[in-house]
Amino acid sequence: MSPRPPRRTLVAATGLIAVLALTATACGGPDEDHASGGPAATASPAAGSDGSGSGSGKVHVPAGIADKLKKHGIDVDQWAKGGWKDWDKDKWLSAAEDFVNPVIEGLWKPERMRSAKEADKTVTLDAAADQGVSDPVPVPVRAQPEKTPYHEHAAPVGKVFFDSPEGSMVCSGTVVKDVHHPGRSNLVWTAGHCVHAGQGGGWYRNIAFVPAYNDLGRPAAELNGAPPSEVAPYGAWWADWASTSGQWIQGGSETGGAGAAYDYAVLRVRPESGSKSLEETVGAALDVDFSAPSATEVATMGAWGYPAAPPYSGATMFRCLDRPGRLSLSTALPTMYRIGCTMTGGSSGGGWFRVVNGKTVLVSNTSIGPADSTWLAGPQLGRGAQALYENMSRAHGGG
Repeated sequence: MSPRPPRRTLVAATGLIAVLALTATACGGPDEDHASGGPAATASPAAGSDGSGSGSGKVHVPAGIADKLKKHGIDVDQWAKGGWKDWDKDKWLSAAEDFVNPVIEGLWKPERMRSAKEADKTVTLDAAADQGVSDPVPVPVRAQPEKTPYHEHAAPVGKVFFDSPEGSMVCSGTVVKDVHHPGRSNLVWTAGHCVHAGQGGGWYRNIAFVPAYNDLGRPAAELNGAPPSEVAPYGAWWADWASTSGQWIQGGSETGGAGAAYDYAVLRVRPESGSKSLEETVGAALDVDFSAPSATEVATMGAWGYPAAPPYSGATMFRCLDRPGRLSLSTALPTMYRIGCTMTGGSSGGGWFRVVNGKTVLVSNTSIGPADSTWLAGPQLGRGAQALYENMSRAHGGG
């Protein structure tokens, strides 16, 4: 498959719309489009390929991962033959150091991507919590479709696919810069609930990132016959390392819970084939802003993504721009950012962006939203998030 030309580096020119691109509420599935800090938890190495060719469906479990599976009483041969579909709770790997994600070549074919749906355990909030510091509920902002091709008009956003006990699921993510490997980042920012189920759960499986999914913005009905080069113009990139916050692993729940304010994650990804880095391949990556500015200090934030629950289909990218407010879930937790936005399930994990000194930077990611899809909320990225990111960059980034 011939990839699209590298995307242009985005700079602030004609306002925030010209330089932003993100994603929304939880994990989502196909339907019709009706719209025109705390301690880091770092995962272990987890990628391997048997070199048998794209579409083989074969999996080779590297020695390090095999040892880890055996330690937890998992039959390695059965895992390679499809045992990864077994979600025995007693054997569901949960601890930070237990992450495994060996490559299954050709698993994420276009049709399987299209079938990915909204997870049962969606991170949503039915009503705004009022702890005395939450701002009024924002007026809904109708999501607008992004211009195509995405690689020319949007920030480096894509879809994050994964398998859960409920089946194939989808979130969103953003290519971010690697401070210790400038110009050749393989790092993707997303939500913690897109990689780990939180308290009482474990790591999801077969996690892969597809940049600029459906680059030309074809309607869902037209994707059935679309070539792979249009559905996944830069291919599928498998996560071989992952980090999320200890607070999400220990306190995350299907409604966000105590982990919502720390609902972020970083993936280190590898292509199924090829040797170039993700940043070199797509032609862009964004800096992450860890200054955690107060909502009152920011005039506009934008969220981009691939909403998939009705009335959207998950096929195309949308955006919302709004002045952020504050959402407090507990006096013991940091406040979160909140904006008006009608994006639905399927866009969780997508980046929130703002412009700083003429540059677009990632400042948050979508974590929770209400059942009526009128607003989105995302965590402030402070010292804990920065420590997680820097550890990933230093220990697991680069080529």
